[in-house]
Order: sequence, then C-alpha cells, then structure tokens
Amino acid sequence: MRKRLQELITEIEPEIIELRRQIHSCPEAGFAEEKTAALISEILTREGIEHEREVAQTGVVGIVGSGSGPVIGIRADMDALPIEEKTGLSFSSEKENMMHACGHDGHVAILLGVAIAAAEIADELPGKIKLIFQPAEEGPGGAAPMIAEGVLENPSVDYMLSLHIWSKEEAGYIGLKQGAFFASADEFDLDILTESAHGASPHQGQDAILIASKIVQSLQGIVSRNIDPVKSAVITVGKIMGGYRRNVIADNVRLEATVRALDTEVRSLLHKRIEEVVAGICASEDADYKLDYRKLYPPLINDEKVVDHIYQEALKIAGQERVKFIDDPTMGAEDFAHFLQQRPGAMFLLGGQNPDKGITAPHHHPEFDFDEDIMALGVEVFLTTALSLMNSRP
Repeated sequence: MRKRLQELITEIEPEIIELRRQIHSCPEAGFAEEKTAALISEILTREGIEHEREVAQTGVVGIVGSGSGPVIGIRADMDALPIEEKTGLSFSSEKENMMHACGHDGHVAILLGVAIAAAEIADELPGKIKLIFQPAEEGPGGAAPMIAEGVLENPSVDYMLSLHIWSKEEAGYIGLKQGAFFASADEFDLDILTESAHGASPHQGQDAILIASKIVQSLQGIVSRNIDPVKSAVITVGKIMGGYRRNVIADNVRLEATVRALDTEVRSLLHKRIEEVVAGICASEDADYKLDYRKLYPPLINDEKVVDHIYQEALKIAGQERVKFIDDPTMGAEDFAHFLQQRPGAMFLLGGQNPDKGITAPHHHPEFDFDEDIMALGVEVFLTTALSLMNSRP
C-alpha cells in the first residue's frame, strides 16, 4: 500500500501544485470562501466523493471510504488575509488588499491531494477519511461553528489531523510537539468612562488617560506576579485611543488587547484577574467602564498517541534528519484547537522555507510564499498516518 500511495501522489503532484496556484490567485476572507468552496466541490464531485457544502456558511465536508474501522478527520483551513501581495508570483492575488499569506492555499491543495489519492484506494481503506475544509481560521473562527453543526458526527470522527506550513523551518522539515503546542487567544475591549475638564483644572474631572495608564501597567503585573513563572502567559494592549487635544482632560479612552496562555487554568486566571484589576482601579478613580472580554481559541493540545503515529510514519517517509520534536510551544493561536477539545488528534508543522529559491518571508507578510515541493510530503504523511490510526487498536 505504501508504494502504491507514493506512486499515486507522484502522479497527482502537478495537479496539487496547480490547484494551489489557482486558490492562491483568488484569495477570499473568512466566511466568504465561495469560489474556493466551489473548486473543492468540483474536485470532490469529479472523484466521486460524497460531500456537503455550506457547513458553517462556506465549509465543505467529504467522506472517503466505507470500511468499518476508525474515522479519521483531516482539516484544512481556506481563508486568506487582508494584505496587499508583493510576491511578484505569476499567480499572485487578483484581489486588492487580499492574499494567502499564511499557507492556507497550500493546506487546501494538500487536502485535495489526500482526497484524490484516497478516492483511488477507497475500497481498500479499513476505515473512513472525513475531509474537513474549514472557513475563517484567521478570524472570527470557523472550527467552533462547524462542530456546532455536527461536523464530527455522522459518521463520528475518532481522530483529528491537521498541518500548518511553517515559514520558520526549511522545506521538508516535519515538526512535532506533544501536549500544548499553540496558545489560547482571547481578547478584550475596555472603555474607560469619566468626566472631562479643562487641562488647567484637572481636579474638576477624572482623567481617563491617567486611569488607562495605570491599568496598562497593572495588567503586566498579572503576568509577572499572579502566574506561575514556569508557565507562559501574555497580555498585550496593542491599541489605545482617547483624548481630544493637549489642554483637555479626556473623558473616555479605549484599550484593545490580546490575551494568551498555554493551559486552561492559566487562561481562566488571566480572565479573572483582568476583570478584578480593571474594576479595582476604576473604583479607586471614581470612573465607570465597559469591559467586553471575548474567549476565542483555546490552547491547542496535541494527543501523545496521535503524535506518535505521525512520528512513526514521518520517519519512514522523510528520515530522522528531517523529523524533529519541538522543544517550545508557540504563543500563536490556531482554532484547530476546538477540534482537539472534542477528539484526540494532533497538528504537525511542515517546513516551507527555501532560501535558495528566495522563499524566506514570515507568515502574514506581503512577500510570504512557500516551496511547493513540500505539498506531496504533506499528502503522504496525512494518508499514511490515517491508515496507521485506522489499523490501530485501543
């Protein structure tokens, strides 16, 4: 079976690359991936793969195989970013201020490669592969809505797999991490509401800018004094808006922030302490406030068993030198984490950087690209790991 899969993947590799380029040239924002979804549906229909469209608005879900063994869900995200492309590629974005700057075009093409190859061996699969093309990973998040609409049921998924093309590592590198891999991502908007006054008479009002300054400083104390030093947490106030002119005491200021953690207990503690700090400072300054705290993506926690299956298969394909365990997690976030809250599974990294080809730009950069030669590797790791999990016993 392994040799046959390799032959199939080699045969379809040019089509996988062409599909990636077609998707790249027509980037679409989250929950607006209409043309991408139509292309996916076209390929699945051609291959005779039963599928459903408009799952969580623009998502597509297909099923390959009829075996009675485990069902393996494989997820690819479809959305692009509001960035003006500056790669100079012949298949650059045809849309102003919109590009695939995070590799999602590659993720979709790789999963389509899985679909095409799996369709050829569908009768031999001991279980089933559920192909999950997810909208809106970059925001506001498409995983949770897909789960709410039953994507993990009918048939019930036993294990989940996903990958992320990674610009920090060389092409062909496969990165694995047990346990916590990506951080949670929450955010809040805080409006501080006070009474204005003339800048020469500050005692007649409450200075929202001064109060905001105290809150920003105190928030950093949560990380340094309330969180266990061996655990990771981030509170970043990335935007402050307020004030009218130099001689007016501001009566309102808005803070916008992101909050990150690698485990659920720290995540909950951050939320609790942020609310307490804001309430305490505003009370002491006789100020009103409105706090809109939004919990978005949970920490992404890889399952050890699934990681081991990926590792064993990746070793056979890529060799020891190109398969590595990653020491430190990233404080970036990934909404694949929602799937891993529901089912055991794992995400792995697929290196995409190639300095010899001038491919070095980071994610979310106008010049981002990846080495297309890695996509066949992604297809093979997905398929062999899926087969390994189908043949595993509890």
